[in-house]
Order: sequence, then structure tokens, then C-alpha cells
Amino acid sequence: MSEIYRSEAGARLLRERYLKALERWPVENERFHVPTREGETFVIASGPATAPALVLLHGSGGNSAQWIGSIPELATHFRVYAVDMIGEHGLSAASRPPMASDRYAVWLDAVLDFLGLEQVRIMGISLGGWLALDYATRRPGRVERLALSCPTGIGRQKKGFLVKALLLNSLGRWGRRKTVTGMLGAGLSTMEPEVAAMIVEEVMLVAENYRYRMDELPVFDDDALRRLTMPVHVLVGELDVMVDSAETKRRLDGAVPHATVRLLPGVGHFIPAQPAVELGFLASVIQGEQHA
Repeated sequence: MSEIYRSEAGARLLRERYLKALERWPVENERFHVPTREGETFVIASGPATAPALVLLHGSGGNSAQWIGSIPELATHFRVYAVDMIGEHGLSAASRPPMASDRYAVWLDAVLDFLGLEQVRIMGISLGGWLALDYATRRPGRVERLALSCPTGIGRQKKGFLVKALLLNSLGRWGRRKTVTGMLGAGLSTMEPEVAAMIVEEVMLVAENYRYRMDELPVFDDDALRRLTMPVHVLVGELDVMVDSAETKRRLDGAVPHATVRLLPGVGHFIPAQPAVELGFLASVIQGEQHA
């Protein structure tokens, strides 16, 4: 059994649920199993083959099913490559190289090279945002635009939430539910109750069967952030319990002054998709957009 899962049964359960979710992929697609030094990487490609390339990087404890709601619109404008990150509960290898190394950038190089992509736009969420930042700071020439939602690695991680989560999780399913709803935050209240409940249950199921990364993520210093010479658009939630979003905004405003950084009031770590804004940025410069 891979050590990223709590049991063989849990690994099978999450894999089966993911495969069932992929049956609902809403547009025509191609699927690739890309060989890399870190192991095989699963990629779903959608949209016209001649359209600009957009790479999607999901969050921690997730997989490419995270993008199912966004794919129809994105695939209208881009050749979209949804990548299952290594070390997560998708269909890619369970490999987890040290975060404080260049191995994730080398891994993503191999994926892009296999797909024949010289330059790409990248959209990343949470841990996927960290991965996108890591790659863009190391390979700025390969990244045309960078769209991030609640990225880690810029503002400090809030350790208080982790301590509280450990205490709550010891109280059984009720405590785990409190942890999940606290982590996702107020963004759930903007959704239909049935959809919000489904998201909470899915995250709880993952947490019961999967081992999240526990290492503290490396923080990008100002010199690294200054290498983000491409257009950058960042959404962060004011009420994020996991990351200091105000610090994320302050650091980006200072080191990457051309970036658009929007601090969303009343929103936590879970930021509902904003397709009009994200698509507008990824497709072209957002007209009239000012720093929030």
C-alpha cells in the first residue's frame, strides 16, 4: 500500500470515486499517462488542439475532478491540460519529493516536454498555486500567464488552525466536520446548500482515507518572487484560516508590482470559481483592473 493512503481499502475507494467522476467529464478529451523520473503522471487534455495551452494544477488532497465545473468554458478558449499532481490521490505516482528542491519543476518540465508545450499559461489552486509559483520562479520563460487562487508559499502558514484541527479531529466525525467547514470557510455559504454539503462530505471522505502532506511548505523569498515577470493574477480570501492572505497581498504588491492581487472580503481558503475574471485574465489583459 502507498503510504499516502491510510489503508488499501481507502486507496481503492478514492480511486473508484475518482474514476466515476471522470466519467462525467463534460467535454471531449484525450488522456495521457506521462512517464517522468518521479513516476507516471496522468493528464486530461480538452479543447481545440490549436488553441493556446493552459495547465491546471489542483489543490492538496485533490485531483483533476476539481476542474469539472470549469472545463466547458475554459476548453472553449484553450487547449486545457488538467494535471494530476504527484503525491496526491489522483492517477499519478504517489511520489513526494522534498518540496524544498527543484524536483517538482523538473517533473513538470518532463510533463510539458512530453506534451510538446514550450510555453503555457498556468492556473493553480492552493498547493497547486505553490507548485505554479515554484515552476514560474524557476522557469519564467516557459510561463506566459499565472492565475492563482489562495496560493501557499507567500503569506505565512497559520499554525493555530493546525493545532485546533488536531484537537477537533480527536473528537470523531463531528470534530472532523468542524475542521473541514472551518478550513473551507465562508465561501461555502455562497453556494447552493446541497452543493456545499456535497463538497464537505467529499473532503471528509478524503481526510478519512488519505494522508495530507504535513511538512511546512517552503516560502518564496522576495528575490524568487521578482522572477515572476509574466502577468500574474491572484485571488486570496480575507478570512483564510490556513494562510495569512493580507501578507500574501503585501508581499506580492512589493515584489511583483505588476501583479493584480484581489483580497476578497468574507471569503476563506475555499474561493468559489470566478470564471469571468479568471478567463478574462488568462485570455488577455483585464481591462481597467486595479489592485484591490
